Amino acid sequence: MSILPLARLTLAGLTQEKHVVLERLQTLGCLHLLPLSPAPKEAERAPPAHAVETRKALRYLGDLPDKRRQVRLAPDFDIASTTRTVLDNQQRLRELTDRLDGLRQRLSELEPWGDFRLPAEDALAGRKLWFYIVPERQIPALQSLDLPWQLVHRDQRHAWVVVIHPEEPPHDALPVARTHTGALSLSAIRRQAEETELALEEVQAERHALTRWIYLMSSHLAQAEDQARLKFAETQTLDDASVFLVQGWVAERDIPEVRALAENLGLALILDPPGPDDAPPTLLDNPPAIAAGQDLVGFYQMPAYRAWDPSRVLFFSFTLFFALILSDAGYASVLGLLLAAYWRRLGRSDLGQRMRLMALALTSTAFLWGVLLGSYFGLAPPADSLPGQLKLFEIQDFDSMMKLSVGIGVLHLVLANAEMAMIHRGRATGRVAVCWIAALIGGFALWLGSDRPSGHWLPILGQVLGIGGLVGVFLFGSDRRVEDIRSFALRVLDGLAQLIKVTQVFGDVLSYLRLFALGLASASLAITFNDLARQVAASHPGVGLLMALLILLVGHLLNLALSLMSGVVHGLRLNFIEFYNWALSGEGYPFKPFKKAELGE
Repeated sequence: MSILPLARLTLAGLTQEKHVVLERLQTLGCLHLLPLSPAPKEAERAPPAHAVETRKALRYLGDLPDKRRQVRLAPDFDIASTTRTVLDNQQRLRELTDRLDGLRQRLSELEPWGDFRLPAEDALAGRKLWFYIVPERQIPALQSLDLPWQLVHRDQRHAWVVVIHPEEPPHDALPVARTHTGALSLSAIRRQAEETELALEEVQAERHALTRWIYLMSSHLAQAEDQARLKFAETQTLDDASVFLVQGWVAERDIPEVRALAENLGLALILDPPGPDDAPPTLLDNPPAIAAGQDLVGFYQMPAYRAWDPSRVLFFSFTLFFALILSDAGYASVLGLLLAAYWRRLGRSDLGQRMRLMALALTSTAFLWGVLLGSYFGLAPPADSLPGQLKLFEIQDFDSMMKLSVGIGVLHLVLANAEMAMIHRGRATGRVAVCWIAALIGGFALWLGSDRPSGHWLPILGQVLGIGGLVGVFLFGSDRRVEDIRSFALRVLDGLAQLIKVTQVFGDVLSYLRLFALGLASASLAITFNDLARQVAASHPGVGLLMALLILLVGHLLNLALSLMSGVVHGLRLNFIEFYNWALSGEGYPFKPFKKAELGE
């Protein structure tokens, strides 16, 4: 098991030393913080847990296609002030853009009326002008209007009408709603639009100038991330007038370092083991060679703290499933060449290093399985050659390949139940897992021995294990104590509920036949493209060779892409659906250490 045991850590210190203590804890990087302070009523005022503003500023500058030459040396560079400058530029750009859009809309509304200025309020003896654009078909309705009005312009579709009245006419006085022209003239709005455009150009020029800081902002992003995490951590403590408390989960292997820190800073320290009602985070730890299995586990479902770590099983089973689905040494060689080309680039990050080891395992296993199948881009080597002598399996042997696929499925589910039996030993869940192991092995043995003569030991063993396992599932499928008739009936129902899963077991085992089906489909497509290219080359001398090469290139690239997609999707699906269904109960959440960004995730 590679789920590290944790302890609940509580540190107490003087309030004036809180910032220093949290900085040292962040440098130590082994504490999963627990919030001790209530969440603020206004969540938007809480500091973010990451450098959101710096990332937003980088995205804003990165959207520009033509960037300035990057500044790489600036001893007095301040990422905080630069971030504020960039975000201020973004805000001004947004405001000016909105203002210009509004002015352009006003211009489009005012242009039909022409360039005019409204008279002063006392020029019309308290009366005001109200503007309407009336469709041509509704102009006759103006004849019944009791208010004074004037037609100022007219075309084939509309009439521009001004009503003179101290108050706005009732909404049903005219057939259309009033047009809002505003107090500014058309020429005044044009001047404002021109001024806004000039200001907008200045802001855009400033934005282009700020792109020269992208490199330094990116290189200092870890510093901004550290500061954001530190500010967020300061809101997670419980503060009193003179004392503060910080609490979190820590791995038992890191307790000595935390003790040394507490002694060095004069802090009070309390360590408590997880209680039965606690739900600690899950901290996985695997050897570097197979650490990519942790990434696969976290991609779908993190196991609970008290469960087991399926990373190793996932790593090797996914590798095997991918190889069985690809089923071609030639395709594996192509993937291996691509991996070799990007090997150094993938090694620039911790995640890339783990993924390239996973890719190496996938391509190596796929190449080995392709050699054992004797398939090289759908071509079979001569029997007397070295590759031909290494061929041990035949993809077209349906009976053997089906037995191999089902056998792998049975083994996979047996491993899942074995882990469940170990985790839940002494309980009904553990006992039922052992019984399902017997039923799985018994059913597989019975199937293998179905063509054996009567009295052969294999079908007899299968019957004993299969029937015994199912009976055990029924009898041991509950922890309920039998004390009366009612509890006895409920216990029987519990056993029946467990026994109903036999259909699920059968379906899950058969689901592994997709390994053979997809591998056969990949091999068949490769053979089909080869035959098609051969026929085209033979039927069209000269140009047929070019067409055949094109068919081979496009066909095998398409088949490789389909096989690659199938290998990833279905290889993971068998782990995440069929295997997880029998291997894990409950879901956990990942251990997230409070640490500096430079340490990596």
